[in-house]
Formats: sequence, structure tokens, C-alpha cells
Amino acid sequence: MRIGIVTFPGSLDDVDAARAVRAAGAEAVPLWHGDDDLRGLDAVVLPGGFSYGDYLRCGAIARFSPIMTEVVRLAGRPDAVTPGLPVLGICNGFQVLCESHLLPGALVRNDHRKFVCRDQRLRIERADTAWTNAYEPGDEIVVPLKNGEGGFVADLSTLDRLEGEGQVVARYLGGNPNGSYRDIAGVSNASGTVVGLMPHPEHAVEPLFGPDRDAGGGYGSTDGLGFFTSALRGVLSA
Repeated sequence: MRIGIVTFPGSLDDVDAARAVRAAGAEAVPLWHGDDDLRGLDAVVLPGGFSYGDYLRCGAIARFSPIMTEVVRLAGRPDAVTPGLPVLGICNGFQVLCESHLLPGALVRNDHRKFVCRDQRLRIERADTAWTNAYEPGDEIVVPLKNGEGGFVADLSTLDRLEGEGQVVARYLGGNPNGSYRDIAGVSNASGTVVGLMPHPEHAVEPLFGPDRDAGGGYGSTDGLGFFTSALRGVLSA
């Protein structure tokens, strides 16, 4: 399986995302924001960082990159039930997906107006997406979180639709770190092929470097690896 990792000017976690893809057993293929061809890739990851310096709005400039024209075309409409190209947007990548209208809602500045960086406990709410099928509904995982504009917002009808149609992928536990409505940490499109997640699963894929899951000084969490093995499982079982 070949998974593309898009690098925008200002991406910080593209190398980490590629490492996570390889840890899952897939081939990581580098993509540049100026590319206009996805070269038959099986899936795409939009990594975290500060695309184009976030000089306008987080992800607002990146959505116009040539590569995103292809991603949007192949991913399909957000309300489509027919699966399109699997796409995972992490942190800034989540913001890009919302700005590109591949996912509903928006990400705004943290309600406490401060950058937050911590190990974050999450509950997996939807476990049938292209990026979460390695988990079970209700699984609790720990992955790093680092953002200044990570508050997920949407109007009431959109929030009710996301909840009612099972498109909330993950929810914050142990306190809301950024003011996201209804403690939402990640959402998906209708078919479950496009997922946006504010925390960073790519930083929790190796025991020596992942967060200390139980604060006991033992080996670190590999809880984030399931996001990447899920994509592999989905393609192999298709």
C-alpha cells in the first residue's frame, strides 16, 4: 500500500507522518504542495504544522494548493456515501480539510487563547472509518496534542447531524483542551474515508518515543498506530 504525505510550506510533522506510515507496514510517498498528480496512491495524509505560516487562517491558503485540487476531486463530496480516496488530516491537516469543505465545521483559536501541548486521552467514537477500523468503539487512547487553534466549532444543526449520523470520530477525555464544541477531537465525512483529527497519532507509534500512557515511567504509548494500520487493513480487505 502506498500512502502519500503532503508537504506544504510550513509543514512540521510530515516526516513523523511518513515514519508512522512505515511503522504500520505501508510505503510512505512524499508529495509536494505544488504537485498536481497523486500518482495512483491508495491514501493521503495531510500532516500537522503551519501551512503557509497560517498567515490568513489556518489551512485557508493551503486549500488552494494544486495538490488539494486533486485530493478534493478524488475524495468526493463530504455527504457522499460512496467511498472516495481515504484522506487523514492531522492538526493543521484537519484545518485544511475543513477549509477545503471536505469536512464540516471549522477550527478556531483555543478558548483560553494559549497554545496547548500535552498528552491527551481520547475516546474513539466511530470505529468503522478508513482510519479507525483497527479500534473498537469506546476504546480510550493517549496521543500527543499541540495546537493554538484547535477548537472545533459548527452550528447547532451541523453538530446534531454529526452526532446523529455517527460522524464524530474521537472525543476528548479528562478535560477539554481547547474549547471544542461537545468535546469533539475528530470528525469524518459520511462514508468514513475522510477523517480530521486535532491530536497527533503519528507521535504515538513507537514504544520508546510515545507518551507515557499511565504516567508510570514505563514504555510509551503506541495508541496512535491504529490510525495507520487501519488504512492498510481497509485497502487489503477491499
